[in-house]
Amino acid sequence: MIDLPQPTGAELWPPKEAGPQARLHKPWRMLVAVVEVVLAVAAGWAAYALWHGGRAVVVTRTDDGAVLESHRYFGGMLAAAIGLGTVAAILLVDAVRQLLLAVRARHRAPKA
Repeated sequence: MIDLPQPTGAELWPPKEAGPQARLHKPWRMLVAVVEVVLAVAAGWAAYALWHGGRAVVVTRTDDGAVLESHRYFGGMLAAAIGLGTVAAILLVDAVRQLLLAVRARHRAPKA
């Protein structure tokens, strides 16, 4: 086994390059947040419609007058509803992030 010296400390990372810093505060992010909220509402509405369309009630009457009621669930539609609900939640979380970046993030002055 060869025992080579291992680098420690500052030489582990490349030196920082001086370059333009990315600005987080961009007011157009507010428009992105509004579009994401609209898309989340549309996805939520579609998820609601798919969830209620994914089940059916089947009623059968027998010869002796008994009424048999059963419920049938369609997995594809229920899975699509769950997927759209998840997409709506992710869009809402990202809309909040975009809104906070549009309103609150300010560029810090470099330390002298």
